[in-house]
Amino acid sequence: MDSNNSVALVTGGSRGIGAAVALRLAEDGADVAITYVHDAEAAAEVVGKVEALGRRALAVRADIGDPEAAAAAVERVVTEFGRLDVLVNNAGVGVIGPLAELAPADVERVLAVNVRGVFLTTQAAAGHLGPGGRVITIGSCMTQRVPGPGGTLYAMSKSALTGFNKALARELGGLGITANVVHPGPVDTDMNPADGPYAGTQAALTALGRFGMPREVASVVSFLAGEEAAYVTGAEFAVDGGHAA
Repeated sequence: MDSNNSVALVTGGSRGIGAAVALRLAEDGADVAITYVHDAEAAAEVVGKVEALGRRALAVRADIGDPEAAAAAVERVVTEFGRLDVLVNNAGVGVIGPLAELAPADVERVLAVNVRGVFLTTQAAAGHLGPGGRVITIGSCMTQRVPGPGGTLYAMSKSALTGFNKALARELGGLGITANVVHPGPVDTDMNPADGPYAGTQAALTALGRFGMPREVASVVSFLAGEEAAYVTGAEFAVDGGHAA
């Protein structure tokens, strides 16, 4: 796939890793749509930056945990841009805490966004992706190593994406569409800042001893979305500073 003039949808693209991915794909020559839930101002800022790069941009308010919203977001992008070439499943939520204290509502919300939302968004997008299409899903380093207690729900939800991705690669491979997962480690975002109260502990768990930057994750997504990754599918890529080493 030639990134020039392609159309990408990045869910949860108003901040953090999602925003970095959206901007990197625009730099690569793609028109980019993002979804967001609450922060319209941040979403508009990403749109402005994409447009400043000479690409078309669109922000769609959509809670990917809502089954109807997930499919509607995909249809909105196709209506506005006329096609869809790349889907980046980035939207996600995390609830960390002791197993005994996790409420049913916590379980429902995390699985609705991190698992069902990814499935339904991909299902809606698959009908529009053609040969050379890409599905790239953002997982987590906690699928490969859970260094302490409190991560049962989040790790379960993200681990489901590994099996989904392998099956998806088989499902879509005959159509010339690839599917891959990227597992970030501790990354400096507003939700998990590198100067936060638990940052030192997280950084120490990596081989490099530091947090990653959103652009470092975005660079791997860029590779997977590009022409040079045409023979890469069903694979997992750790961008975790050696968290799993």
